Order: sequence, then C-alpha cells, then structure tokens
Amino acid sequence: MTAVAARQDTYNDKVVRQFTVMTVVWGIVGMTLGVLLAAQLAWPVLNFDVPWLTYSRLRPLHTSAVIFAFGGSALFATSYYIVQRTCHVRLFSDKLAAFTFWGWQAVVVCCVITYPLGITQSKEYAEPEWWIDILITLVWVAYAVVFFGTIALRKVKHIYVANWFFAAYVITIAVLHIVNNLALPVAFDKSYVVYSGTVDAMVQWWYGHNAVGFFLTAAFLGMMYYFIPKQAGRPVYSYRLSVIHFWALISIYMWAGPHHLQYTALPDWAQSLGMVFSLILLAPSWGGMINGMMTLSGAWHKLRTDPILKFMIVSLSFYGMSTFEGPMMSIRTVNALSHYTDWTIGHVHSGALGWVAMITIGCVYALWPKLVGLKEMYSTRLIDVHFWIMTIGIVLYTVAMWISGLTQGLMWRAVNDDGTLTYAFVEALKASYPYYYVRALGGLMVVAGMWLMAWNMLKTWQQSRQWNEQPVLAVPATH
Repeated sequence: MTAVAARQDTYNDKVVRQFTVMTVVWGIVGMTLGVLLAAQLAWPVLNFDVPWLTYSRLRPLHTSAVIFAFGGSALFATSYYIVQRTCHVRLFSDKLAAFTFWGWQAVVVCCVITYPLGITQSKEYAEPEWWIDILITLVWVAYAVVFFGTIALRKVKHIYVANWFFAAYVITIAVLHIVNNLALPVAFDKSYVVYSGTVDAMVQWWYGHNAVGFFLTAAFLGMMYYFIPKQAGRPVYSYRLSVIHFWALISIYMWAGPHHLQYTALPDWAQSLGMVFSLILLAPSWGGMINGMMTLSGAWHKLRTDPILKFMIVSLSFYGMSTFEGPMMSIRTVNALSHYTDWTIGHVHSGALGWVAMITIGCVYALWPKLVGLKEMYSTRLIDVHFWIMTIGIVLYTVAMWISGLTQGLMWRAVNDDGTLTYAFVEALKASYPYYYVRALGGLMVVAGMWLMAWNMLKTWQQSRQWNEQPVLAVPATH
C-alpha cells in the first residue's frame, strides 16, 4: 500500500488537534483580556497611562480574540472533524487544511499586533485593516474548498444537518466579509470604507448581526447537532425539525440587522423591518433549542454523571434565553430603555459565554480524548468543577450587567417636573460601579475555569503520549 493510499484510510485529525489546542489558548488570552477590561472599568488606573493598554485599544482585541480566535478555531476544528465522520472520507486537501490553520493563526497574530497600536478600520467585529482582510479572504476561500470538496467526495448520499449549518456559515461569512470590508487603501496602515453615513451604518450592522447569526449561531448549532446526540448516545429528537430549523433560521436572520439602529438616522421602515424579523426569529431559535434539549429524552439521568452533557445542555438554556432577550430588546419601547446601557453587554455575554463558550468547551471535552487515543478525559471531576465555576461566573456577570443596565436606562430617562434631567451622567456611572466589581469577579471565574481545562487536557495527553489516527469508517451496506 502506498503512503498516499494509507493516508486516505485515516481521517486528517492533525489539523483538528491543532485548531483544538489553539481554541483553548486563544480562549484563555481573549477572556483574560476581558477580565483586564472589566477591571479597568472598575479601577481605571489599571491602564497605567500606556496608550496600547487603554480600554479603547484592547476592547476590540478582546472581542476579536473571543469571537474569531477562540470561536473561529473551535469552528474550524469541529467542522473538519464532523464533515469527515459524516461523509466517511478524509478531508479534501491536507495542504489546504494546513494552510487554513497557519493562515488563521497569522490573521489572529496580525490583529494582536495592530489593534493595540490603533491600526484598525474602527468597524465593530470588522476592525482588521485592508491587508489583513485580504489574508482572511484567502484563508476562507481555502476553507470553503476543503469543506465543500470533502462533501463532494462523500461516500454517503445523505448530507447530515450539521453540515448544512456549517455550509450556510461558510458561504454567508464570505459574503458578509467582502461586502462590509470594501475599502480604498491609502497606506499600509490606513484605508477608507467605500460607504458613508447611514449606508455605512446599515451595511455594518447587516454584517455585524449576521456575523452573530451565522458565525456565532448557525455554525455552533452545527456543533450542537452532532455532539449532543453523540454524547447522549441518542438520535437527534426530530430530524424533520432540524431541517425546518435550518431553513427558517437562515431565511429570517438576514433581515434582523436594523434592530441595532433603532432611534437613529436609519429610515423608520428599515428599523421596523429589523424589529419584525427579530420577533419572528424567536420561533426557529427556540425550535432548535427544544430539539437539542429533547434529544436527551430517555437519557436525562446521564446529566448526573456526565459533566460534558451539562455544558452542552446548559449552553442550550443560555441560547434559548439569549434568543428570547434579543428579539425583546429589538422592540422599540424596550430598546429605548436598553440601548447604550450595560443591559446590552449582559445580553452579548450571556450569548458569547453562556451559549458559544459553553457548547465549545463541552465539544472540546468530548473531542480531545478521541484525538489522543483515549476514551475519556484525565479527570471527570475537574470537568464538573469547571462547569460549576463557569456557570456561576457567567450568572454573576450577566445578572450584574442586567441590573446595571436597567439602572442606567432608568436614571438617564428620569426627568423633573420642569423637564430637566433628574440625574447627571456621572451619578448613573457611580451607581454602576458595584456591578462592575461583580462583573470582574464573574469574568475571573470564567478564566479560572479555562486554566483548569487546559491543565486537564495536558494531563489527558500525557496519559496517552500519542496522536490518534482514526481509520475512515466503512459505509454500511444497504439492502
């Protein structure tokens, strides 16, 4: 047997392992930055009067590190793992897969260098300058070729629903990235976006909300639809509902972006359109949550002994909560109270930490032993400790921000009988300070959990001292 033929008999898990390791590394980096920023809001002296340590420079680095470095690495890892297992073939191209790993890490490192120096486009979730955007495009094209090439080579006729979610995310993110980042370079460190004014705002939040919708929702639902049935040892509750969930979600999500621009210069009809589609979006979102939850029918007892399932199921609870809260906050009367307040911060982090991070951590715990040739992690007890530390930390964080946000919104709106404001802005800021301390504590607990995870993964690998190369499963014969 030739070396090439031998390689085709095994899955390409090398790139999966690489992305899995970097998922944890970037998770620690991004979340540690978040704790520093939370501490700076409570104790401003912690920027040490150093320009590249200021909140304004580090905050976009924190968001990009958590979303694109941590979340992105997790999506590369799990999509590569899932598409091989569900298609019964090795990845389409080992070299292109390797390029996506090293290219994506290069993108992240470029952002780590440029953001603190103030070299950004100043667009939410789209801060990289033009030359980094080009590198992102090249990596993403290679990713699409590997993913869809693998599906084209599949040995089974059926395409499992998780791959439909990943496919939608790959295609949509490519379109969003290109359209939102059309810019005219004037120097290596400076470019000007081709849009202006209200049009720029609309394009930005069409991009921004759909980055949430497809990068942070659809793709992670792909993870959920594979790993929860696997971990529970049960088939997905309703395959028909999963297909309905897919088509409804991707059809509706595209139209919800304008809800970020309530009470702005955006035309009222566009604001209303965003609000209406946000409310409709509640149905498919909760359909997916219920489908994931009900997959445990007949296996709920496993939650007592399997902390990995705890991560996955609680992540769905946060997903359901966040996808209820988002549409509610898009309603104009609610938005008038919540916009620009810490309530929005609480909402974002209940989704980013409660949904995205928890489903990712659960999937990594399920994945890692298989990648090193073992049946389970070094310490199940440590996974359970991690679960409780992280859950309590997230609850402290989000509840503190909800209370702070409501306090801010009510104080900003309060007026005296003569029409003057009851409170000065600094009074509302002072009222928020106790909650900033709680937020920093909650974030610190989340980071502590990530360090426990890293140690548990290291000990698991040390038990094995090998990288496992799993054989490609034969397709069952049909009669």
